[in-house]
Amino acid sequence: MLQYASITGFVRTILIIVLVWYGIKILSRIFAPLLMRYVAKKAEQKFGQNFGQNQKPPQAAKKEGEISIDKAPNANKSSNKDVGEYVDYEEID
Repeated sequence: MLQYASITGFVRTILIIVLVWYGIKILSRIFAPLLMRYVAKKAEQKFGQNFGQNQKPPQAAKKEGEISIDKAPNANKSSNKDVGEYVDYEEID
């Protein structure tokens, strides 16, 4: 058996769609700031945890003029021996 759509059913469906649409817009205006605040707080906590792991422990107070070296610089002064041969030369007049 074939069923036909009525005008009242169509208008009712359109009205329901419009009401749901505006309901979502109103609820998003209410809950979006709360959701964003929650996400920002979680991101701040995660950043604080990651930053806290990489941070050095606090050092004791140093006297004025005292020198301390935390880490020696990398001695990366290796030269490449395959560059060529050094030839000493003399100027001829």
